[in-house]
Amino acid sequence: MTATWVVVGLGNPGPQYERTRHNVGFLVVEEMARRFGVQFARHRRAHADAAEAHAFVGTPDHCRVVLVKSRGYMNESGGPVKAVLDFIKSEDLIVVHDELDIPLGALRIKHGGGDNGHNGLRSLRKSLGHGEFFRVRCGVGRPPGRQDPADYLLSDFRAAERAEVGVMVQEAADATEYLMRNGLEATQSTFNR
Repeated sequence: MTATWVVVGLGNPGPQYERTRHNVGFLVVEEMARRFGVQFARHRRAHADAAEAHAFVGTPDHCRVVLVKSRGYMNESGGPVKAVLDFIKSEDLIVVHDELDIPLGALRIKHGGGDNGHNGLRSLRKSLGHGEFFRVRCGVGRPPGRQDPADYLLSDFRAAERAEVGVMVQEAADATEYLMRNGLEATQSTFNR
């Protein structure tokens, strides 16, 4: 039987949030959808948009991939994600999200852990009853000076940062695909820096 991976990009819906630091997860799953040649559509059982693809066809790693973006705000991500997982009956979950404690452009891949103050992760942990899922953590860096972290996360990337963010989005999509094919340890040694 072909494995099914659910890849969730965390973010906020709406054009005003499209290019903010908090929406890096959305950018990564949108890049993956582009690569797989699929488009997002409203999920029939969850308050989310989903895109489904068959990846790595013709290889031993062939799998079904369901890309997910919640239609609710970041702090409401858990319910829609749980609804998708229950509908698909898969426990293979990768969550892609922004991370303040990682320098801009860097990635860290891990399994499990706390929410570290991230509202999307907190919502997921509450709805799922655990935090035992894979995470592709995309560094957005700390806010400058005394800027409030919430304001910083909801601000757009500066023009000087956009090229680096574009590279990080590509690498995060690469890392997510690599994780599905090669497991955690190999992915960490290849992409954590």
